[in-house]
Amino acid sequence: MDERSSKLILVPILAVLFVMIGYQYICPAGSNSCHFKSEERLRGVSLLSSPYQDADDFYRDSDLDDDGPPKLPSKFNFTERDLDRHVEFNIKGDDVIVFLHIQKTGGTTFGRHLVRNIRLEQPCDCKPGQKKCTCHRPGKEESWLFSRFSTGWSCGLHADWTELTNCVPVVMDKKEAQRNKRNFYYITMLRDPVSRYLSEWKHVQRGATWKTALHMCDRRSPTQDELPTCYSGDDWSGVTLKEFMNCQSNLANNRQVRMLADLSLVGCYNMSSMNESQRNHILLSSAMSNLKNMAFYGLTEFQRKTQYLFERTFSLRFISAFTQINSTRAANVDLSEAVRRRIEELNFLDVQLYEYAKDLFLQRFQYTRQREHQEVRLKRREERRWLREQRDQGRPWPSKHKGSGKGDGDVFEKETENDLPTTTEDYTSQVARW
Repeated sequence: MDERSSKLILVPILAVLFVMIGYQYICPAGSNSCHFKSEERLRGVSLLSSPYQDADDFYRDSDLDDDGPPKLPSKFNFTERDLDRHVEFNIKGDDVIVFLHIQKTGGTTFGRHLVRNIRLEQPCDCKPGQKKCTCHRPGKEESWLFSRFSTGWSCGLHADWTELTNCVPVVMDKKEAQRNKRNFYYITMLRDPVSRYLSEWKHVQRGATWKTALHMCDRRSPTQDELPTCYSGDDWSGVTLKEFMNCQSNLANNRQVRMLADLSLVGCYNMSSMNESQRNHILLSSAMSNLKNMAFYGLTEFQRKTQYLFERTFSLRFISAFTQINSTRAANVDLSEAVRRRIEELNFLDVQLYEYAKDLFLQRFQYTRQREHQEVRLKRREERRWLREQRDQGRPWPSKHKGSGKGDGDVFEKETENDLPTTTEDYTSQVARW
């Protein structure tokens, strides 16, 4: 091979190497600065105004993508306002997070995260052997969290949306004399309806009843005729799945819709106030609307995405990463296709709600990540422009250092946290009638 041919071969190789080196400089490995997506626009409040940096997150893009299905076209027409759930949560002011805990949705685990796993200036005080933690605002004797593990079952055992929205302001006013009006941010967790239903059946089979729940609506609890029990005796221990499904008044049926809807719209538990079709339509529409307008909700099947969205919604950081546990009692139940279809029929409202919730949840996640990536790119572009100006003016480049102010690239040092306590069954010692 002559010298001329060697040069002709070498030129394209050098060109490729030059491009690769340039790409490595502009888009270093592990960065989120080179996710090219069309039609991205920077809107709303900056997510980077809070102390979030790529190196500060303990999960990466691969972690967030692992638990998600491939992107599918949405069946619902959500607006940008529906997708943007960032709130200016002021823990030092008058804001309160209210956790609506639906049975068997992973709420116990999530509730423990709220009191034990959030990085706070003044962490919740959780003493060994006590069921509740004290979650006060910095320097104040006021609670910023209304949940099972902070205030107890102050509005009744597993109070629903109808109960909480009427009860929480009253209870907090009694506990804390405050002149300023509070801002309540409602949050909840949802779960695949079939898995949730099976988990509740197994829980009831082991002796759980939740019979001390108040089910308050329009200032009263339902009568025995309005809400008959499914069993005689103290509990329903040993109930078979067939028996569990055959009880028409079983509150496990469509539990998620019922607990998220405004029950006063359908006459509470009085089934004779309207026909069943009309009642179901109102309940589902109300549950969807209330869920969409909540500050935040997570899905049990998407733990990392739930953590990500909560952190970006409230500008709060968790200390330890959420763990996805798929080996549950419900997952170990061997179902025939006929039985699965029967459970879906009994929970047909929950099935529709979950389809809606999952679609909205994944769209919110995608919207938030795209906007965050866009802001990271813009921020780095501004940093490079500033460095070029400094260089052109003959000024020395600043050395990298850990910042201490908001938004200046502050880096949290790694902390350790004892393992969270094991999940306990529901307790009734803190149930109050309001």
